[in-house]
Amino acid sequence: MAEHDVIDLLVAQHGRIRDLFDEVEQAPPEKVEAAFSRLTRLLSVHETAEEEIVHPYARRKLDNGPGVVADRLREESLAKRLLQDLHRDGVDHPRFWDRLAELRSAVTTHARGEERYEFARLRACTTPVERRAMGAAVRAAGGLASIRPRPGAESPARNLLTGTPAAFAERAREVIRKALGRS
Repeated sequence: MAEHDVIDLLVAQHGRIRDLFDEVEQAPPEKVEAAFSRLTRLLSVHETAEEEIVHPYARRKLDNGPGVVADRLREESLAKRLLQDLHRDGVDHPRFWDRLAELRSAVTTHARGEERYEFARLRACTTPVERRAMGAAVRAAGGLASIRPRPGAESPARNLLTGTPAAFAERAREVIRKALGRS
């Protein structure tokens, strides 16, 4: 049941994201970029799936849902901008580690807010069937999500219009790079 329930799935991803921050911070210099790439990918996919599936449902279902979701979207936007800057500048940038710590703090604050104000309330007002259906939708959305941060795409419509084509292009580039033996 746990892997099918959207709340359990997303909380488990929050745990995996914390683990990936640890992995980046503890990686030897030659492995930081690969670890950071894994973190970037999971953060991007995770947020896109939430924006397309969970937040719209919470907006409709929860008392003060629009306010709860607006708070989460502001947090997501900040984290996406930080992640985009880090990704653009790369792991060799002189401020990478300070900015990674800032990103970690923003992501941790955001995850706590989701778990406390959105997920707990969603669990209380949804059925197991609804949560399993959302879990399936989140997994499907994750397969189509961009693997790079896209600040400003915090709505389902914008994610679908800009994120899905970008995701296909990013994944095609990734396959080509691997085929050519490049990272």
